[in-house]
Amino acid sequence: MLKMARIGKVYRTGLIETAALEELSLEVARGDFVSLMGPSGSGKTTFLNIAGLLDTFDTGRYLLDGVDVARLRDDDQSRLRNERIGFIFQSFNLIPDLDVFDNIEVPLRYRRMPAALRRERVEEVLVQLGLTARMRHLPAQLSGGQQQRVAIARALVGRPQLLLADEPTGNLDTIASRQVLDLLERINLEQKTTIIMVTHDPALAARARRKLHVLDGRLIDPRASAGERAQG
Repeated sequence: MLKMARIGKVYRTGLIETAALEELSLEVARGDFVSLMGPSGSGKTTFLNIAGLLDTFDTGRYLLDGVDVARLRDDDQSRLRNERIGFIFQSFNLIPDLDVFDNIEVPLRYRRMPAALRRERVEEVLVQLGLTARMRHLPAQLSGGQQQRVAIARALVGRPQLLLADEPTGNLDTIASRQVLDLLERINLEQKTTIIMVTHDPALAARARRKLHVLDGRLIDPRASAGERAQG
């Protein structure tokens, strides 16, 4: 599904260079559920942005479903991102003047999908996530947990193979956080959607099948034998 080999990323500001990722390597199989933890500034979000084709990398190789993404033109990367990758953000990133239905429909409009098929897809995820009764509500009329469910529905409506979640419960209370994780687990098990989730909560991270850590731009796999690091 996803294979990164010795990925490096450096940010430059004037004469200052900051290494965000250093020779990070990772393989994620289709249908896996991976949690990623690490302190602020460790490179977690940079990794997600590269995995989601939102940012480039300086060194290494990244294969997504066997496709070398660095060889793709910008238009082809955008198409691959829209068709195969879903994103869930901590801040929900809903459009405030669009109702629930229209927010979920947005990625399908980018695909230029016919209106009838768009409606069918949106109605399907509304039922799946228990949002049908809220479909004409604006984001401001929803609780935090409901807004995050809308964000998840928007990520799922395009039927992505890979779901990237950046602190998906960061703005939620304990009960809503557990409900979101229950939902992600169900999506992973029932739809075989591959999920990579960044979280600061060890209890939530533990519910993933694989629990990884990022430290100083390098990947650490606790399952590796003593002293062995998954860097490449």
